Amino acid sequence: MSRKTLGIIGCGNIGSALARAAAGEMTAHISALILWDIDPRKTALLEKELSVARTASDAEEVLATADLTIEAVSPSLARELVKTAVRKRKDILVMSVGGILDNMELLQEARQKGVKIILPSGAVSGIDALKAARIGGLDSVTLTTRKPPGSVKGAPYLKEKGIDIGSVTEETVIFEGNAADAVKAFPRNINVSALLSIAGIGAQKTGVRIIVSPEYKTNIHEIEIKGMSGTIITRTENIPSPENPKTSYLAVLSAIAALREYFDTVRVGT
Repeated sequence: MSRKTLGIIGCGNIGSALARAAAGEMTAHISALILWDIDPRKTALLEKELSVARTASDAEEVLATADLTIEAVSPSLARELVKTAVRKRKDILVMSVGGILDNMELLQEARQKGVKIILPSGAVSGIDALKAARIGGLDSVTLTTRKPPGSVKGAPYLKEKGIDIGSVTEETVIFEGNAADAVKAFPRNINVSALLSIAGIGAQKTGVRIIVSPEYKTNIHEIEIKGMSGTIITRTENIPSPENPKTSYLAVLSAIAALREYFDTVRVGT
């Protein structure tokens, strides 16, 4: 594979980790690293640290220049970035999967144009098994997420329902519904449900329960998959990223693994 120009939009915890991995272990595959963030201090630090990196004037320049762009900003911006990447026929790795859940036609358009859209597994396990089970037929996919109350603070759903998350003193179910509603209610907190929906039976049919308790110190994701191939149950207890406790370390590592696979000719797993 020829060397690629890699673009990163959003240089927070995940974007910075990917920049360092690309400029380090993947340097044989990277010809240049183009960065952009709303906070220029973040890109300036990476540009100083990584000789292969330079800062773009805006996100549009990244998408125009890079062969593969990594989106690591927010669901509200992800949709437009993916639209632009597909229109320009540029590959894109998407971290904010919830941002494209209402625009699934983008995935089909990407297929028609030969554009790669990469959606890392993030902070959950079992996506490979879910994709395989889907071929045989699925009956149900249910996600139960357990979180510390503080991790969902500020979510639109809490204000809408008048839930005082600070007053929670015991294990409490704060949401129960489908993934489509969960992503809208908690746009920054339940991104994994969007990925499950795309890999499985869709957002309307994917069940989601969100439980909070002061006793929880980490995010825990339990997935139950039932179908013609049998029953699959996974449980992932996430350790916070050392750089940002609001991000699961596994989500960062998953993104690095997805980037590695993009450049690798050997595929392991489904």
